[in-house]
Amino acid sequence: MIITADAGGIRRAADLLRAGQVVAFPTETVYGLGADAFSERAVAEIYRLKNRPSWNPLIVHVADVTAARALAKQWPDLANELAAQFWPGPLTLVVERAGHLGTGTIAVRVPAHDVALKLLDASGLALAAPSANRSESISPTTAQHVLRSLPDVPMVLDGGPTRWGIESTVVDVTVDPPRLLRPGALPLRDLRQVTGSITLPDEVADGAERSSPGMSKRHYAPRARLILTDDVSSVSAPEPVAVLTYETEDVPGAEILSVDPREYAADLYAALHRLDDRGVRTIIAKNPPPTEEWLAVRDRLTRAAAS
Repeated sequence: MIITADAGGIRRAADLLRAGQVVAFPTETVYGLGADAFSERAVAEIYRLKNRPSWNPLIVHVADVTAARALAKQWPDLANELAAQFWPGPLTLVVERAGHLGTGTIAVRVPAHDVALKLLDASGLALAAPSANRSESISPTTAQHVLRSLPDVPMVLDGGPTRWGIESTVVDVTVDPPRLLRPGALPLRDLRQVTGSITLPDEVADGAERSSPGMSKRHYAPRARLILTDDVSSVSAPEPVAVLTYETEDVPGAEILSVDPREYAADLYAALHRLDDRGVRTIIAKNPPPTEEWLAVRDRLTRAAAS
């Protein structure tokens, strides 16, 4: 059920969350499937609806830095600096988990979306909220995308299309130098202005312990087979075929996105949804340039193309 994210809709969603149910809601990155982060039953419902592997962790969304610090055993100076610079916003910080929450780490962020912040305030909860879609499939950037992927969600708060269109950047600040765990909406160059040195992510085997979501080999994938290539014209694939590119290609019906990496990222998932809706069997995607500016887009396309 899709509900307008007005005051009444937010109140209804907050009531459901406090009752231990799940609600999909917009953030500035993608739509999240939210539940009380510290209710085992509610979190289990997230995993059930998404068919999400138990080893894939969740990000906890909170209203402000004070709420984030309350979840951490230690709050490093670097976390303060990053939060001051980028929160609310598309940055997730991995910190040591507070003792009353157990051991290990916890991933937290303050979203920069009016609906998300009002929902956090109205519910009075910290909300675990992975992307609101079936595991491994395309993340949703509209309420309609959510309902197509997860028709059994009790409520979807409709806040319109998301602005960034790609997940948050995740940084582990429990190590020195800090480690980038997932490239995302916040560019690496912006992070480096605060962190200085930062370690790039390693490959993590599926099923292995991890501190961040978005590290599985296959993720963000459309129903169609996605082929990532440097030369679109050289690929022969089963029909019907569609081309996804940032350059003009002499291919009827090609999805041509922006040559600007931020604008490309903002429309990437929406474009993959459009191509799936057209019923194409194969998506041939032009490989973006191997530069830091395109790191997050290349990460998403590489995982979407994995077998």
